[in-house]
Amino acid sequence: MTNMELIAISAVLLIGVPHGGLDGAVARRIGWPKGLIAWFGFNLSYIFLAALVVWVWSHWPLLGLSVFLTISALHFGSSDIANTQATIAKKLSYRWLPLTAHGGLVPVAIPNLQPDSVQPLFTLLVGDVGADMLINAIGMLFLPWLVCFAAYFVYAVLIPVWRKPLLNLIIVLILVWFLSPLISFALYFCLWHSRSHTLRIWRSLDKGSERRRSLIEAVAYSLIAWITTLVIFMVFQESLTTALIKITFIGLAALTVPHMLLVDLADKLKRQNLWL
Repeated sequence: MTNMELIAISAVLLIGVPHGGLDGAVARRIGWPKGLIAWFGFNLSYIFLAALVVWVWSHWPLLGLSVFLTISALHFGSSDIANTQATIAKKLSYRWLPLTAHGGLVPVAIPNLQPDSVQPLFTLLVGDVGADMLINAIGMLFLPWLVCFAAYFVYAVLIPVWRKPLLNLIIVLILVWFLSPLISFALYFCLWHSRSHTLRIWRSLDKGSERRRSLIEAVAYSLIAWITTLVIFMVFQESLTTALIKITFIGLAALTVPHMLLVDLADKLKRQNLWL
């Protein structure tokens, strides 16, 4: 691992991971009770789901990585188009097109544009056989994704509101082409995904006590995540590179499941008046 890749993976842990610190505020916004017992219940549920993901990954790593790549496509894709989608409200026709194009960035585009660099990372996470199987499976998705991206390009040319997210996607793809997977992923995760998600949630909060409480929670959750990462890193009896890769991506998978269920399912159902 180069020094730049070490900085990149550290940035994911230090800058990217804390973007989920506002999940408590999202839970309250969709109707989660505000009492102390309810607060403990939310945190215990969050920890349980994260621990369940780690347990599944420890027993079936190939399944764990495959599921993580799948849900990351849904989560990242939804987040990338969230601001644009909000501006067109009920005009959801062909939403699947930009969602698929943006969602394929991390699980499809990066492995196919940088296969020789991604292969060792997958090997560290799931072993040689699992990495080969996953790389081959992802390779079969590249052409359909390219077709979808081309259609999205035309769609954005015809409908101006989609031009900005398309431009963002093109910029990231250029970075993916020229930079190593860890660096391009870190730039995308920290500067695009985490930043836009945090700003979007923060602006939706009521000013005053709710923002103060949410900020305190976000800082506390971030500190806990960093301390937990440090403890796990010290316990790992492996090389620096192996330990960091495993901690980062297994940790992301563990946190993404409850985060996604809250942000991409419960919160959206609530905003669409489907959450009872």
